[in-house]
Amino acid sequence: MKPRSQKPRKFYNKFAEVLAWLAAFSGLFILGWILYTITVRGFAAFNLAFFTELPNPPGIEGGGLANAIIGTVVLTALATLIGVPLGLLAGIYLSEFGQNSKFAETVRFFSNMLMGTPSIIIGIFVYTLLVLPFGNFSAYAGATALAVMMFPVVARTTEDMLQLVPSSVREAALALGTPRWKTTLQIVFRSAKNGLITGVLLAVARISGETAPLLFTALNSPYWLSGLNEPVPNLTVTIFNYAMSPYEDWQQMAWGASLLISVGVLSVTLITRFLLKEKHAK
Repeated sequence: MKPRSQKPRKFYNKFAEVLAWLAAFSGLFILGWILYTITVRGFAAFNLAFFTELPNPPGIEGGGLANAIIGTVVLTALATLIGVPLGLLAGIYLSEFGQNSKFAETVRFFSNMLMGTPSIIIGIFVYTLLVLPFGNFSAYAGATALAVMMFPVVARTTEDMLQLVPSSVREAALALGTPRWKTTLQIVFRSAKNGLITGVLLAVARISGETAPLLFTALNSPYWLSGLNEPVPNLTVTIFNYAMSPYEDWQQMAWGASLLISVGVLSVTLITRFLLKEKHAK
């Protein structure tokens, strides 16, 4: 029997490898291009006033985005407090208790649908649920819209990370008489800690640049945030408004706000990764 030539297989393998490298390089190149453009255009907007003052009226140069920075932090924190615990609990149920039950499959199906739902649809839904009945925009409505977007990301990541933990770990803990809930929270969770934190960071990154849902829920404000039951100043809607304006100083601050969001998300991700790596090394 004549042996088959290995040349076609080697060729296709090399071809696929080259395509993979090109795809990876293209992604890195585009990301680097975006970061470079934002940095070059946005860094000029950074000064003391940018971080400490309110925005000036249209046509008057100067001012800052201190109120929008605070409002963005508040919205992100509230959304995280709402969306992350619910996502973690859903992921625990799907991985540890529901597994292949019909209800768990239904939850997975709707979670996947929610993950692909356009953010503007979520904004309109929360608008009809929390804005129209109460007659005002608020931080609660904005945080709820962002939390709805975070939920499926955290739930899916939690389920996947917990399923990577070997069954022998659970069986060993249960064999020693450890309750199921304590096994899940104190043993399985610790084993999947790095992956769970990564999932939370992905969810935060997912909502950090969202504008559409906030237009319908939190809106925006040129003033300091004095309460959670009122329109909330935020960076993403400010970027939208300033970038569309005819004023060069507003456009400059829009670039600065874009750079601030990008640096913030990147910094949180890198710091968390570094701390987890240091703790794991010890």
